[in-house]
Amino acid sequence: MKPFSKATMMEATRLTRNGQLQEAMALLQGLSSDEASSAAGFGAQHYNDRRSVGGAASVIDITPTAATSKTRTASPSPERDPRSEPKKSSIPQVLRGFLDRVGTQGFEGLGSSPVAPDTGTLPDGARFSARTYANAAGSREYKLYVPSGYDGQAVPLVIMLHGCTQSPDDFAAGTRMNELAEEQTFLVAYPAQSRSANTSKCWNWFNAGDQDRDRGEPSLIAGITRQIIDEFSVEPECVYVAGLSAGGAAAAIMGATYPELFTAVGVHSGLARGAARDMGSAFAAMRKGAAPNSQTSASGGLVPTIVFHGDRDATVHPVNGEHVIEQAKAAAGVQTEIRQGEAPGGIRYTQTVHADEERGTTLEHWVLHGAGHAWSGGSPAGTYTEPKGPDASREMLRFFREQAGATRG
Repeated sequence: MKPFSKATMMEATRLTRNGQLQEAMALLQGLSSDEASSAAGFGAQHYNDRRSVGGAASVIDITPTAATSKTRTASPSPERDPRSEPKKSSIPQVLRGFLDRVGTQGFEGLGSSPVAPDTGTLPDGARFSARTYANAAGSREYKLYVPSGYDGQAVPLVIMLHGCTQSPDDFAAGTRMNELAEEQTFLVAYPAQSRSANTSKCWNWFNAGDQDRDRGEPSLIAGITRQIIDEFSVEPECVYVAGLSAGGAAAAIMGATYPELFTAVGVHSGLARGAARDMGSAFAAMRKGAAPNSQTSASGGLVPTIVFHGDRDATVHPVNGEHVIEQAKAAAGVQTEIRQGEAPGGIRYTQTVHADEERGTTLEHWVLHGAGHAWSGGSPAGTYTEPKGPDASREMLRFFREQAGATRG
């Protein structure tokens, strides 16, 4: 039997446990995404979006199983009813050797902490350390980058929420946010989703209990933010949150539920708050979008937001980017300007800017033509990046600074 990647092994086991044997077989047999979809009638995970370097497929986000009356939607939680485990005798031969190797109970020994120890060379005086926060909702690890230029002065803080299967180190490498923090002197934190909360390390943006203030994952992310503010000198009007995919959806939730904490939000390839309330509606929203509801910020005001989304995204439908903007501007009248451009790498884009008379630009929507489910302008050192696109990290920081200036004014 050929060796499998860790991501492939984990996903095949999850599919098998959920009774999706055709999908698991397609995955283990190395079928392409199109072939796997034909064999399984929509696999449980998307393999269309691939890493920029080497073309190795891996999972970035949940995608829908076939919508039939007989299909049971799998829970993202590792907790399961033992009675639902497939009997070994019912498992096709192609899966038996695989399950013999890993066991039907999971990947104990294959998993690792969501936060890796410090790796690589840091600038003299800089720190990239692993930390933990806990409250009544649980605990999460995170990594915090403190640039060499920090010497106790008040600086901005950026919270970065990774996508599914990613880690703080991976996300930091792909977005180059630590490099920008060193260049512009700000703190940047990377909360890490735990595998015990979601087997694919997705933020649970689609759970009803993880979309409200002072509950679930929003309370944990807000708690991490406040913990850093309490320990370091942070400019109160310069605290921001951004994320990719599931992390982008979580960032939209954070901006809406904690408007007094976060001055502005960056959503890359994500969805609006309230786009889903359970796994079934999450699948539908990712596949075709979901009209935004009336859930704006907790204060009822406009949430300054910048959105990036590829128009060839096969994991989260591009219309979701429009919905994020529509929800963010629901409480205010704005004027709109449309700009066209092309990044040095060749990706063309349409930038729609929304502004009001008092605050100036408050919303930006970047549609990346020909781009998929990947961080625009990112580094190939990280997963799910599109190096040829405009620099989303730098543009987000520029937008964030503009909002801080408007707040002060």
